[in-house]
Amino acid sequence: MRPKANQSHKLKLLLVCLLATLILTFIVRSTLTSSQGNQNPKETRSSHCSGSCNKLPRSVSQALIHYSTSVITPQQTLKEIAVSSRVLGKKSPCNFLVFGLGHDSLMWSSLNYGGRTVFLEEDEAWIKQIKKRFPMLESYHMTYDSKVNQAENLIEVGKGPECTAIGDPRYSMCQLALKGLPAEVYETSWDLIMVDAPSGYYDEAPGRMTTIYTAGMMARNRKHGGETDVFVHDVNREIEDKFSKAFLCERYMKKQEGRLRHFVIPSFRDGSDSESNRPFCP
Repeated sequence: MRPKANQSHKLKLLLVCLLATLILTFIVRSTLTSSQGNQNPKETRSSHCSGSCNKLPRSVSQALIHYSTSVITPQQTLKEIAVSSRVLGKKSPCNFLVFGLGHDSLMWSSLNYGGRTVFLEEDEAWIKQIKKRFPMLESYHMTYDSKVNQAENLIEVGKGPECTAIGDPRYSMCQLALKGLPAEVYETSWDLIMVDAPSGYYDEAPGRMTTIYTAGMMARNRKHGGETDVFVHDVNREIEDKFSKAFLCERYMKKQEGRLRHFVIPSFRDGSDSESNRPFCP
């Protein structure tokens, strides 16, 4: 759905403000770093920056120019983006996994400057198109075996012991676990995960049942403890609504804004004695 002109203007303004804030933060950090370096002449002479430390990163400047001039705005609304960007602002630079590659991808990557942002996309042709425009984005092609019309059966499957057992999704016996992702996706501890794909808007299309389940399992299986912020978009639709409540758990939900839900899921690998007895959902 094409956003209204007023909403589109507000969204563009928000994106520009977010990126401007990032630029200001970068400048302040660079200035402090330079000041600290100047206190030690030896460190200043040996610095590898050679004056480039204060230079605005190309990816950030490119994002600012893109969103300032583009007539295309992200599918998420101003308020929805604000929820995720606030969390990202506190955690970045961090590890950010996004299911879906879209018009907001450059924004997410830029707001996580210095961290790692990975995009997983079902449309290989779209990946090639985006890479031509923004080669700095790290994206991978993936395929989905499940379809929207299988959702009713899969939510029942998810109640079985093979799906509530905590472990690495690639070795899981659960039909909902995604097993064909790049190895580094499974081996990385993700601080944020955004589920905004696959399309899931008609019966024969790939649905988000497996992405929602796998996002929750990655969070629970996170090594060395900690929490993972998981965001699910389009929760106005039945699958996103039911599966996020069932596998990310209503008790873990922190906020809903429009079509976006925010969950904070603790690691089940914290080394405590109660680890094996912890329920899948509290």
